[in-house]
Amino acid sequence: PMLNPLTSNMYYPFIILATWGIIMTSTICLRQADLKSLIAYSSVSHMGLVTAASLIQTQWSVTGAIVLMVAHGLTSSMLFCLANTNYERTHSRTMLLARGLQLVLPLMTTWWLAANLMNMALPPTINLTGELLIMTSTFNWSNTTILLTGAGTLLTATYSLYVLLMTQRGKLPTHMSQIEPTHTREHLLMALHTLPMLLLLLKPQLIMGPFSCQHSLMKTLGCGPKN
Repeated sequence: PMLNPLTSNMYYPFIILATWGIIMTSTICLRQADLKSLIAYSSVSHMGLVTAASLIQTQWSVTGAIVLMVAHGLTSSMLFCLANTNYERTHSRTMLLARGLQLVLPLMTTWWLAANLMNMALPPTINLTGELLIMTSTFNWSNTTILLTGAGTLLTATYSLYVLLMTQRGKLPTHMSQIEPTHTREHLLMALHTLPMLLLLLKPQLIMGPFSCQHSLMKTLGCGPKN
């Protein structure tokens, strides 16, 4: 195990705080008007899952924590890059003052859609793999955690769609009549965030450690190789 306290009961309160923090930070995201603050709180919410998984210290939970850290690192970075492209054109981080961008930047809307779908762990993204491994581990640790992780997942989907609708849909404000078009370097930057996600989707063993979930499942069922 990564941690070896005097008694396992010592880290139980921290696991509960981590799972409860997922709901609290997700709720804060729903009340954010600042785009970058919302993305930052979203990262805090996802790290609550990572913290809980790291403290449970099972093979599946640690693997899920590693997968989610890598996957959300790419997703969060992509969201911050997209937020910066909006800020460079609107000079505001307030979502109410920078809406309706789908009308003038339709291709960038595609990147926004992809990033938000990855943020809410839509199948078959690698984000889903990490979250499923963590949720399975926490459920095996305590059945009641499914209520907290399930509510966190619902809130994550809610604020992800909220970001997409607030920034891309609606009527374009009058003060944004002249918007600079997107550049090739910006699309290249988004592609360089997406390609590693696709690579990990096709070959998840790259970040799932020396033991795959298949090996762990076979060992659990008693089908693994005998020493």
